[in-house]
Formats: sequence, C-alpha cells, structure tokens
Amino acid sequence: MEGISVCANTVARLLDQLGYSLRTNEKKIACCSPADRDTQFRKISELRQSFAVKGLPILSIDTKKKEQVALFKNAGKEYALERRAVMDHDFPSDAKGVAIPYGIYLPIPNVGMVLVGTSHDTPEFAADCVATWWRLDGQDRFPSTNHLLILADGGGSNGARCRAWKYFLQHRLCDSCHLTVTVAHYPSGASKWNLIEHRMFSEISKNWAGVPLESYETILNFIATTTTKTGLRVQSTLSDKEYETGIKISGNQMASLSIEYSSTLPCWNYTIRPH
Repeated sequence: MEGISVCANTVARLLDQLGYSLRTNEKKIACCSPADRDTQFRKISELRQSFAVKGLPILSIDTKKKEQVALFKNAGKEYALERRAVMDHDFPSDAKGVAIPYGIYLPIPNVGMVLVGTSHDTPEFAADCVATWWRLDGQDRFPSTNHLLILADGGGSNGARCRAWKYFLQHRLCDSCHLTVTVAHYPSGASKWNLIEHRMFSEISKNWAGVPLESYETILNFIATTTTKTGLRVQSTLSDKEYETGIKISGNQMASLSIEYSSTLPCWNYTIRPH
C-alpha cells in the first residue's frame, strides 16, 4: 500500500520478530463432554486403587486400528540402506487379508497381549480375546485370582451399551473361566486416556513404523518384539476364527445374565459373576 518492496527473507525476519511461526492445529477443544465425565474418572481411579491394593489384575482393553495385510506403504520411517518399494495403490482387494489387533494391557506388571483377528471386530471376538488371554497367561500369572477389573472404551465391540459384549463376557469368560469381572467404561470422547492407548498401542505403532505389514507373521513379530525402557513386554498370537456380525441379544437373554449394575453411573459400571 505504501509502495515499499521487500523480499521474502525480510518478511520472514519481521514475522519472526513479531513471534509468528508456522504452527499446526492443536486438539484442545472438547466437542463433547458428558455431564458425568469427572464422576466416572473418579470411579475408575477408585476401582484401580482398590484392585491394586488387593493384588487383583487390572486389564485395559481395546481394538487397535485395523491393518491391511499387504505390501502397502506404512506411515513412518525405517533405518535402511535404500528406500523400500511398495505397491503404488492401497486397494483392499490386493491385500491378503485384514489384521484386527485386539489388545489386553496390564499396567501392573506392565505387560500385554495382542490377539490378531482375521475376521471381524465383534463383541464375541472381544470377549473371546479376553478369555484367551486368561487361559494363555492370566491364570498362571494370577493363580489365586477369581476377580478381574476391565477398563474399556465407551464404544466399539466392547462398548458400554453393547448387549452382545455383556452376553459373551458372561458365557465366554465368567462362566467358562469361573471369574467375576468388574467393568468400567471411559466416557464418550475420553478413549485416549485408556491406558492401553498410550502405553502399549503407541509403542507397537512406533516399532513397525515405515515397514510394510505384508504378512501376519510380520505383524505378530513386530508386536512381540515391542519393548520399552520401562519394561513393557508384549505377547502376540493369531486368532483365525470366523465371527458372525450383527448378532442380536434378546431381552430374555439379557435377563439371564448374572449382572449387577453399580449405584454410581450404572450405564458405565457393572459386575458380571459366574452362574
């Protein structure tokens, strides 16, 4: 406007002096915050403390992002002498299959297990994964235990409002393994505080960053070799069972469950006992 011509370097220097710089967006504005969010977080904290004092197992569970099993580009970088060639398009039809990593993480003693499904992420699959963890690891790790605490997201295959999750948890874990299971769900929009997300899944993602997940063996190996300086150790196993989608649980089936809802936010907190 004043007829003064300046070069790009001068503009950059002036912007820097004024405190301007290229910045990314920062996710800080909560778009949904349930009224009982703080109450539920306090409930979860109380449960964790109670179970830890008694030496009872605390499980943080969730499904990691599904992965296409193929020579597709994987986000991130790897140390290599030269760039790796991958397929130029990521069409699902070119994949060998889908990998559904379902994780069970124990903050005490900082260990976990990931069962890689090849079918569908259903409530039946979720309950089977927890039951498989108990048979393969839990019952030996906690031989005198008959009570578990499960911390889960509010939605997904193990969601708070999912009838099938409760139904299969009753039959596949509580009845089959003779366990009492207390479940506490994180409020909507709070899944990033689920321990498994930032203590195990993030480490697995860093471990296989930049490497094409071209086989189930590759996926299982990277999961099993994920470690941290704080002592994280992870087991991995393949679950190739086919799961049916869209299973509906009737009111009569729900009435048959041995379930007790908590007096504090019963929609998010409940205990299922073996019949």
